[in-house]
Amino acid sequence: MMAVVLWVALFAGALLMMEGVAYFTHRYLMHGPLWFLHRSHHVPHDGRLEWNDLFGLFFALPSIALIHYGVRDGSWMLPVGLGMTGYGLIYFLFHDVVVHRRVRLRGVPPWRYLRRIIKAHLVHHRTHGREGAQSFGFLYAPGDLTGGESEPDRRIHR
Repeated sequence: MMAVVLWVALFAGALLMMEGVAYFTHRYLMHGPLWFLHRSHHVPHDGRLEWNDLFGLFFALPSIALIHYGVRDGSWMLPVGLGMTGYGLIYFLFHDVVVHRRVRLRGVPPWRYLRRIIKAHLVHHRTHGREGAQSFGFLYAPGDLTGGESEPDRRIHR
């Protein structure tokens, strides 16, 4: 029983910690030395893919390795890798499906939290350059955002 509690805690901890990793990576790497890849996400384009999508592969590699070694060894690496994968799935569903509409949806659910996340992302996208952006996390959206759009249902430069 204690092992199950520990594994659930490791899964949840890894999932929650990924928001901090995403924030740090987004703010200091994607809007820093890796801007040459992330820029594609801030400018209008016609294609379905963007160079920025390579970050999904980058984030998947450590979780795949952790899951592999965790299954092989029955170690703590399995729930941590699954927690990282869980964050990736949540990120994909909110960011790529709900916000950027890479999959067609009708409207946005009327949940205040979801609308706040969408507004935070729209505020982030008001900046098309490397500097001056705000709101770098994704599952946490501060309540004191400036700017944004009044209608969070709109698609972002697609």
